[in-house]
Amino acid sequence: MKKTLLFLSAITFLLAACGGSTSNSETASTTTPASSESKPAMEPGELLIVKSDCIGCHHKEDKLIGPAYQEIAAKYPSTDENINLLADKIVKGGKGVWGNIPMTPHTKITNDEAKSMVKYILTLKK
Repeated sequence: MKKTLLFLSAITFLLAACGGSTSNSETASTTTPASSESKPAMEPGELLIVKSDCIGCHHKEDKLIGPAYQEIAAKYPSTDENINLLADKIVKGGKGVWGNIPMTPHTKITNDEAKSMVKYILTLKK
């Protein structure tokens, strides 16, 4: 009796294990294309912004503590000089351009990452 119960338990376990992985892979394959078609991929600079703490002070369209990204894009033409200037402000911080509240330095963001973020922001010109 114990051997039969053990045998049935083993069969049940194997069926559950095999059935679960097949179901998950079928679900993943049917949902992946639909989700990738419905939502476009983020640009690298936008993804870096989302992963950072920028949202605490900046918003795409509305001024929070700092200027909206669209305001920045309206003020600065997309030139190499402005990209370098703004990337430097992201990394080192700054104050006085948009008011009295200083922008804190973001020393964990590399210069290349900051440039990618700036390039994205400057595409948001209205």
